[in-house]
Amino acid sequence: MQTRAPCIRVSVLGPVRLDVNGTAVRLTPLTARLLARLVAADGEAVTARRLYLDVWQPTVELPHQDLRNRNEVQKRILELRRAFDRAGPGHGARIVRTDRLPTARGAESTYRLDLSDDELDSAEFTRLVGDALRAAPASAVRLLTDALRLWRGRPLTEVQGEEFARAPARRLTQLRETALRELIAGHTALGRYDLALPVAEQTVRERPEDPEAAAVLARLNARLRERHGDELLRHTLRGLRVDVVVVRGDLFDQEDANLVVGFSDTFDTSTDDIVISRESVQGQLVDRLFAGRHRLLDDQLRRGLKEVVPLATESVRAKPRGRRTRYPIGTTVPVPVGRRRVFALAYSRLGNDLRARSAPADLRLSLERLWPSVALHGLFRPVAIPLIGAGLSRLVELDHTQLLSLIVETFTESLRQDPAVCPELRIVVRDAELERTDLSAVEAFLRGADERGPVLPPTGTV
Repeated sequence: MQTRAPCIRVSVLGPVRLDVNGTAVRLTPLTARLLARLVAADGEAVTARRLYLDVWQPTVELPHQDLRNRNEVQKRILELRRAFDRAGPGHGARIVRTDRLPTARGAESTYRLDLSDDELDSAEFTRLVGDALRAAPASAVRLLTDALRLWRGRPLTEVQGEEFARAPARRLTQLRETALRELIAGHTALGRYDLALPVAEQTVRERPEDPEAAAVLARLNARLRERHGDELLRHTLRGLRVDVVVVRGDLFDQEDANLVVGFSDTFDTSTDDIVISRESVQGQLVDRLFAGRHRLLDDQLRRGLKEVVPLATESVRAKPRGRRTRYPIGTTVPVPVGRRRVFALAYSRLGNDLRARSAPADLRLSLERLWPSVALHGLFRPVAIPLIGAGLSRLVELDHTQLLSLIVETFTESLRQDPAVCPELRIVVRDAELERTDLSAVEAFLRGADERGPVLPPTGTV
């Protein structure tokens, strides 16, 4: 059986810590200071006399104390080596090396640390940041994130402020500032202003008097506002890569998304202002995506409805205008338009008086049947939906906030059956509708959905 290689880890980016094979080794305060002093020497040899002065910090130097002082240092060196030897015999002597240095006072013992980058967090931190400075943005972000994850607090905490620790601590602190600045730049280059923002905010908190840090934060906030544009609410559902977004605007301006357009149960398309108003969403669909040629849309709808069993067909006498074949409420037809889909959703009934009528139960059923079709035919694109039920369908039982909440509720429920319905639900609200819509209620519902947590289908179910 193959044995695992011993693992030694010295951490000085914060309080000194020694881990051997994943287990923290308790060091006495003097030994921890001794380890920090040797790390601060950056691989250089330090005499026993210098170690005693720096670590023990005697207030007076008594005559004939050199031998006793050397013995104190040697005891702590032995303690340190024994700690490293927990990884296996000989590791202590390999890492804490002893040499002899000729001096005017005679030969003196010297000690130095011999740690690899993988064994010393400050060395690994320096290497990662250096590699990031030479890398392309995506790789730089990964390297810098890994480097900053090593940082636990002020470096060389146990010897903070000591003369020998000032230069290495300052170097590491400045390198961290560089890492934070470059991480912001990397996220910005990749267009991830949302990820750059918390790093910039942290930098301003740590350096409130730094005008450059404040300017970077201000620029990021401005870019985020510009990116959001008419975005009014964005919520990422916990545990899923799915966003629920509310935007102010025009459904047909959402060119990166599949669209949902409400229809009646007869799927009429003629925009003659008698059956279908040109101002309605269906009318705009014909004009803006089919260049006013409703027969092109008719052909697509006919193909999609071939597999659907009609409910009934009206007589010419009963319904002299418009289509006469009726389909079940909730019938959804995915219509290809270029590289995306328009989901034609029957959520209302067109009476023989040519008035569309719907009810809350009809709308709920329609939405519940919409989302599986989006999951099947939506090519995992964002899906944009207007405030269905707020137009000419005469759905007067629900106000605008309830209509919006119903869309969100049925969508989040659909994720219990299929977490990959789409990456983003985008609800497009017009200015006139927004005045009568309470987005705080929708946000509260989404927070509650996070607290309840997604209920996903069991592994292995079909």
